[in-house]
Amino acid sequence: MFKKILIANRGEIACRVIATARKMGIKTVAVYSEADRDARHVELADEAVLLGPAPSRESYLVADKIIAACKATGAEALHPGYGFLSENEDFARRCEEEGIAFIGPKHYSIAAMGDKIASKKLANEARVSTIPGWNDAIESPERAVEIARDIGYPVMIKASAGGGGKGLRVAFNDRDAFDGFASCRNEARNSFGDDRVFIEKFVEQPRHIEIQILGDAHGNVVYLHERECSIQRRHQKVIEEAPSPFISDATRQAMGEQAVALAKAVKYQSAGTVEFVVGKNQDFYFLEMNTRLQVEHPVTECITGLDLVEQMIRVAAGEKLGFTQDQIPRQGWAIECRINAEDPFRNFLPSTGRLVKYQPPAADLVQGSETLQGAAYEAGRFGGVRVDTGVVEGGEIPMFYDSMIAKLIVHGRDRDDAIAKMRAALNGFVIRGISSNIPFQAALLAHPKFVSGDFNTGFIAEHYGKGFDAADVPHDDPLFLVALAAFVRRKARERAAGISGQLPGHGVAHAAALVVVQLGADGQNVYHDVQLGDFDAAHGTMNVTVGGRVYAIRSTTKLGDILMSGSVNGQPFSAQVERGSAKRPLAMRIAHDGTAIEALVLQPRAADLHKLMPYKAPPDTSKMLLSPMPGLLVQVPVAVGQKVQAGERLAVIEAMKMENILVATQDCVVKEIRATVGESLSVDQQIILFE
Repeated sequence: MFKKILIANRGEIACRVIATARKMGIKTVAVYSEADRDARHVELADEAVLLGPAPSRESYLVADKIIAACKATGAEALHPGYGFLSENEDFARRCEEEGIAFIGPKHYSIAAMGDKIASKKLANEARVSTIPGWNDAIESPERAVEIARDIGYPVMIKASAGGGGKGLRVAFNDRDAFDGFASCRNEARNSFGDDRVFIEKFVEQPRHIEIQILGDAHGNVVYLHERECSIQRRHQKVIEEAPSPFISDATRQAMGEQAVALAKAVKYQSAGTVEFVVGKNQDFYFLEMNTRLQVEHPVTECITGLDLVEQMIRVAAGEKLGFTQDQIPRQGWAIECRINAEDPFRNFLPSTGRLVKYQPPAADLVQGSETLQGAAYEAGRFGGVRVDTGVVEGGEIPMFYDSMIAKLIVHGRDRDDAIAKMRAALNGFVIRGISSNIPFQAALLAHPKFVSGDFNTGFIAEHYGKGFDAADVPHDDPLFLVALAAFVRRKARERAAGISGQLPGHGVAHAAALVVVQLGADGQNVYHDVQLGDFDAAHGTMNVTVGGRVYAIRSTTKLGDILMSGSVNGQPFSAQVERGSAKRPLAMRIAHDGTAIEALVLQPRAADLHKLMPYKAPPDTSKMLLSPMPGLLVQVPVAVGQKVQAGERLAVIEAMKMENILVATQDCVVKEIRATVGESLSVDQQIILFE
């Protein structure tokens, strides 16, 4: 077994590999860019080596620097994580030539499967079901349109070296095909250094289901069941679960056996994933093989009891798999939510900056703790909550890398239990300083179609195609948030009443009746009359009556703590409560199950006066193009005086490895350009003024 390994990656996955290496008694070496100097993975590793400047092409993608770091630290093996160089055949070969064990498949397996065009041809030879399409590189957008017409719309335009939703577009007509081809080539060239693009038929209402496989150097290959990854936004996975609520045992076995056949055809050694698109009749087609560890690997670990990182390390060290296909269990149900630095209320635009508050929910499952014969599995316990993260409170979310903050994983007895655990865990996840997609995740988990398992890869586009706002998050009991606001206000008054030295007759008094003013958009406020019972300070209990309902609330959470826990009418809850926001500094913000309200808690007379206050409308920005996110301005394809039609490009901003195109929403004339190409923009910074 290795004594020291280097992790050629950053963030969450680097921390994940370090956790298992530490369990196995293996020393670790981290590498980092200047932007990651104070990152968590650097702190956790036994040693750390600086690679270079923040851009990945000058640090994490420079093979020479990583190889040099291995030699300088005496690392015998290298784990590439996912992304960056993890599926680069030249890098894997170089490691082997330099005498460094690559903790992943051999370079020839990566070569065969990493190229999507070659992999489809090989899959056909291995008698794996494949989808109709054009499997050779396409040279021009005009040719792409011709091929798309021959196959029949809709088609999927994909970069051969793509992954993670980059270099992928769905085209429904000639214009989509023409523009999508150009965008795919540009993204692929910038992200992967390979601009080859191919086209295949897009299966409508498809499921994205993948099979986890594991092979060793002795010819043994097994499959570790499937993962359901159909909940996607812009082709990037949002929620993953294992097993799938859709496929039958017969389909599972057939997909698993085809995945194993494909892995054996390329002499696959290590963990890998074979992705399939599955139709409504459970007919399935090979999409691609990912020759690396997947982001969503924890859900497979939860239901099988296997530590996949440990298995990868053991295989790379030459060990045989310690189990056969029929010894792999499938226990309980696991769900993973990707917690990303993005603002769901601003069309999921990237959000970068400092994590002013970062408090993940309490976890009782730990990275690398699962084992096939673990006591938890023998006892029939199905675990609870696990958090895989690469950040800490006070850390920075840089604009140079992907948007993932953490992965939140739960393991339940069955799917309903897992959903309930995930909703509770999301309530307990505190992130401040940047925006996150937690409200969106909460909405997805509460959606009846998701709860019933009736969804496909078009789920988000279908239900949230016009964007996401607070109205899209239905709360089971919205008056509970109103009652909670009144409870917190009464608790604060109780503390104020106990302050010594108050003048007789002028001390803080308690009111039995209050009004909770739920602040709405454009001054559309809702006024709730609330009746309060006696407050038991010793036990933190009080009855609150609102809308004819009584809420018996119990909580001993300290005032000022964002995360509030307790019970309501005997049922446990976790909610987030805080005072003030940038726009409404006097309001109280209550968030629970993805729904948030801002409210003022007033005396009845004060509420009457508040109704008389005039509404102050926000400034008119209709004649401005504002940057919706922090990022790099890479293109402004218009000039002063130019007439622009609705739908035309106005600017292109690059953030977190993705191009974001800003288009005109109406016909207009450019009056002034206030930002320059190459400039780093802040949120709401002016780019263009219109006449």
